[in-house]
Amino acid sequence: MSQDASPTPDKEALLRLYRGMLLIRGAEEQLAKSYAAGLIHGACHTYVGEEAVATGVCAHLRADDAVFSTHRGHGHALAKGVPPRELIAELYGRATGCSRGRGGSMHLFAPEVGMMGTSGIVGPCILQATGAGYSFKLLKTDRVAVAFFGDGAVNNGAFHEGINLATIWKLPVIFVCENNLYATEVPFAYASGNPDVGNRGPAYGLPGVIVDGNDILAVFDAAGEAVRRARAGEGPTLIECKTYRTRAHSEGMRDTGYRTQAEVDDWKARDPITTYRARLLDGGLAAEDDLQEIEADVQGIVAHAAEFAEAGPWPDPATAALHVYSETEGGEAAHA
Repeated sequence: MSQDASPTPDKEALLRLYRGMLLIRGAEEQLAKSYAAGLIHGACHTYVGEEAVATGVCAHLRADDAVFSTHRGHGHALAKGVPPRELIAELYGRATGCSRGRGGSMHLFAPEVGMMGTSGIVGPCILQATGAGYSFKLLKTDRVAVAFFGDGAVNNGAFHEGINLATIWKLPVIFVCENNLYATEVPFAYASGNPDVGNRGPAYGLPGVIVDGNDILAVFDAAGEAVRRARAGEGPTLIECKTYRTRAHSEGMRDTGYRTQAEVDDWKARDPITTYRARLLDGGLAAEDDLQEIEADVQGIVAHAAEFAEAGPWPDPATAALHVYSETEGGEAAHA
């Protein structure tokens, strides 16, 4: 799913975008069921409603580009190329998971596809992506680093420091703010004097773009230009995607009391997958058979992924000290 994409998507690219969003939605819905069934021990923050952001951005990335994410990182991991069965197995705590059952929902790592980690701490992904961008510039490559973060992170010092450094050094970094209106249950409009993140860009000297985060093609276009600029040595871009999570902040938490059901229903009517599906059909960009084939395929992939995850072994307690250090060629332990 992570690959170079055309600035003007052809039918094949348009269908890849649909498939990407659908795969994230299917996996997240399966994980919600798994949590309710007691198969997930720990937090589970789903990405339902925000699939267009990860899919639209990662469509332009290569495997050697780096992504840094948050506690709500399942969608980013899948869009960057982590296999669904490894993602689900990780949340089940199995050794077959992408972090070998050691990370769970909030610590997903798959460096082989450029997924450089998720974290429940707010804001560090911004600094990590900036550091990766600095490395890429020193190495004189055209690789790109991407930070996905929520609206709550922009009031964190890491946001100001990371964006400032990336701008003055013209680093190849894309800062993607997924503004879903709430930091846990605190309205962003209450917590910030300026609720538009994108228009903060010019104050730091970099382009700031605001897009409808539920419009996959709007995200795709904005990300395409940002990636082009980064690879060309023109510096970072800040993209604010206004979107919404339609499930609770984390599975098992309340879903009302801080937002109204009417607000949730209004955003559900703007669901990025259903609106994009209608757009493809109404515009003659795809046929019903094309979409049904993708839907059936994704359904099968998710079902098999869940079976694979549940059948996987638990990590052997004897291996608890592994993956703490890297091994040198001489066999001596060295700090990772």
